[in-house]
Amino acid sequence: MTDPDSGRRPKYQRIADELRTAIQAGTFAPGDRLPGENDLMSTYDVARMTARQALSVLRNEGLAEARKGAGVFVRSFRPLRRRGIPRLAHGHWGSGRSVWSADVAEDRALVVDQIEVTTAPAGARVARVLGLSCPDEPVCVRSRRFVLDDRPVLLSVSYLPAALVEGTAIMEPDTGPGGTYARLAELGRRPVHFREEIRSRMPTAEESDRLALEFGTPVILIGRTAVTEQGVAVELNEMTLDSASYVLEYDFDA
Repeated sequence: MTDPDSGRRPKYQRIADELRTAIQAGTFAPGDRLPGENDLMSTYDVARMTARQALSVLRNEGLAEARKGAGVFVRSFRPLRRRGIPRLAHGHWGSGRSVWSADVAEDRALVVDQIEVTTAPAGARVARVLGLSCPDEPVCVRSRRFVLDDRPVLLSVSYLPAALVEGTAIMEPDTGPGGTYARLAELGRRPVHFREEIRSRMPTAEESDRLALEFGTPVILIGRTAVTEQGVAVELNEMTLDSASYVLEYDFDA
């Protein structure tokens, strides 16, 4: 059945619709080059700007990506499945595995290409979450960028009380097997409860640049608080995810 509104839609959207349908049908496979601006201009008898807008729609939807000097291609990037529950189980990081390793298949590697570990005043927001006495109390700040298949996908900033972690491996770029949570356990502060808050928004200019986001791509924000058996918050981890690179998965019994 013909969509009665299709004739009233802008030409670039109709072109994008046809290309999207072709991608979903497998006419264009992952990694295939899509028709270029000149091709679309000729096929649909449209101006260059219209052809450019049509391709931009597919890029903004995460279906296609531009390669400098080569054209626009169907995106072949496999999304990460962030398994929100298994990744935080004590049996995972307690056995020396990274929390992040739960998100990727064995044939792929999620690596940190940027890391900075500093000490700074907590500020009102972080101090409130960690139950610190005042905003000026120092915290350890671990800032990292994660890359998968040469593509940045995640920014992560962790805050921990400096008085707790000073002089430990948590203050080092490499925290060792099991990561931060394993080191906290060695300090007698093993996290036994986690609370995550999730929301989405458009990225800041800095986030867009550091994650190399296509224009119009939103980010997913996840704020996680790690709490000990005594009910003490020992870490606040704030993550910024490329929404086109992730599937959030939560699997639990009723």
